[in-house]
Amino acid sequence: MLKTIEYGELEGDYILVDVRSPGEFEEATIKGAINIPLFDDEERKIIGTMYTRESIEKAKRLGLCVASKKLVHIYDEIKELQKQCDKIVLFCARGGMRSGVLGTLLSSLGVNTERIMDGYKGYRKFVIESLPRLNDKVQYIVLHGNTGVGKTEILKQLERDGFDMLDLEGFANHRGSVLGTVGLGKTTSQKEFETKIYNMLQECKSSYVFIEAESKRIGNTTIPDFIYEKMKSGLHIFVDADIHFRTDLIIKEYTKWENCNEEIIAGLKRLQKYIGEKNVEKYSELILKSEYDEVVSELMIKHYDPMYTHSSDKYDYQLKIRVVDIKTATEEIKNWAKIL
Repeated sequence: MLKTIEYGELEGDYILVDVRSPGEFEEATIKGAINIPLFDDEERKIIGTMYTRESIEKAKRLGLCVASKKLVHIYDEIKELQKQCDKIVLFCARGGMRSGVLGTLLSSLGVNTERIMDGYKGYRKFVIESLPRLNDKVQYIVLHGNTGVGKTEILKQLERDGFDMLDLEGFANHRGSVLGTVGLGKTTSQKEFETKIYNMLQECKSSYVFIEAESKRIGNTTIPDFIYEKMKSGLHIFVDADIHFRTDLIIKEYTKWENCNEEIIAGLKRLQKYIGEKNVEKYSELILKSEYDEVVSELMIKHYDPMYTHSSDKYDYQLKIRVVDIKTATEEIKNWAKIL
């Protein structure tokens, strides 16, 4: 008989198998899950439409017909996974037909199988309920500073050195500005964003977590209110650097991909209402010639810095540093953090 348990009750060694469609899996899943879909995206769409517009019975029959052609292949994949770990834990969207039917079949064939109650929806509920509790356990050390001073690089170095860090921009796959998607591709869904925050907070080794000051919205994602408010009441560090350091860092970060010039120019066009049509034309011409210095320095001095100063002036800073290189700046922050 197929055993159904809540996500929070999972224990021991197991392999998570997400039987939802590839599109559902890509949007968000449980950390470590392997996607073995019962239906592809188009099949799921057709069956779902039939379920809601025609009849549940017809949808079930179609689902069985589609799935039956894949069962031998799925069984073989599961048996391969069993070589790594005996217990297989399945989940679908709501813990319903897909994981239930497949789980029952696998159990009857002697596979040690469990199913997550309410599927990904149940896991999502668990994450939403757990996040405030995890957030209450930590104090954020928030890095502030103008664009290009190296906040992200410092945070990554702190993480490599063993400190806890929440990389909100990395989780969102967005740098938090109009040009924030250059070279990064598709942004993260809100579900996946919150899941990554949960996973990181769950793994924290101390009560202090380094984090970068952000607007509440990063790309297509929004920082949960309770985390955003906790960031405001945290410990604050201001990071500064000269314009040449900042310009070099920004150019290195934004121009390491093929087709970066086209993406940068597209971003500049979205800035037109703030910087004017003539500046967009001027900057675009320079970008096409790969003459980045003037564009980057002017955008920072005339556009980004005034905007950032308005928000950063609200805080009292426990530490202020001027970056000459990332390693030295990180060491200065680490020495300050030892007092905590």
